[in-house]
Amino acid sequence: MSELRLEELSAATIVAVNNMSLKPGQEQYLAPVSYGIAATVVNPQTSWQRVVLDGDEVVGYVSANFDIETPVEHFQSVLWRINVDADDQGRGVGRFAVAKLLEEARSRGMDHVDVLYEAGEEGPQAFFERVGFTTVGETEYGEVIAEIRL
Repeated sequence: MSELRLEELSAATIVAVNNMSLKPGQEQYLAPVSYGIAATVVNPQTSWQRVVLDGDEVVGYVSANFDIETPVEHFQSVLWRINVDADDQGRGVGRFAVAKLLEEARSRGMDHVDVLYEAGEEGPQAFFERVGFTTVGETEYGEVIAEIRL
């Protein structure tokens, strides 16, 4: 693995993001990538979308939103999506993306980052716990709310 780096999502990388693969069972926990990408159009001032590159290869995608004006606290600084290509999972790509997200949140003056996810055997809970998120509640729809305090 060469050195990982982040770049803004762009026309040059969007196709690679859409073509990333998942491990069996993971697809039920993720909406199509295009849903997350659409957030940039809807919220260009608050949306933060980056690709993780290993050399010239797109190996991950991370999407967040930072909007202190949002009345619901767990939406003020939120990790909306993190994808790591199936072949690159377990190499630290996701951990790298979360670390960079936390740096961005701090630079924007945020004191926490939340994530919402659906619990389940093949779901993302173990990953989120490994990178430091702790469960703080549940949405009215039964999704887990977890956070990292900065």
